[in-house]
Amino acid sequence: QVQVVESGGGLVQAGGSLRLPCAASIRTFKMGWYRQAPGKQRELVADITSGGRTNSVDSVKGRFTISRDNAKNTVYLQMNSLKPEETAVYYCNVRDAYNNVWGQGTPIPVSS
Repeated sequence: QVQVVESGGGLVQAGGSLRLPCAASIRTFKMGWYRQAPGKQRELVADITSGGRTNSVDSVKGRFTISRDNAKNTVYLQMNSLKPEETAVYYCNVRDAYNNVWGQGTPIPVSS
């Protein structure tokens, strides 16, 4: 069974930065981060393929960067200039043709 372990969460002030690592037990084609704010649906923040192709929601472009270390099966989400409205539970997701696995969720409160 694929294991996914998130880390790096915590309270951050508006305008601050945070880095979220997520390690998987196997290498998968795609790794990414989603978020779910209170009362809202879960949405993709950014993802990256094993070849390095990235995709992100427009609202984070220029502020968030996703990267991965294939040797460590780890994906990183660097978040800069965080906004209070980005307070949410952030979830790591790894997937390929055989797996679609979610992390346990990391709460990120952004204080104003």
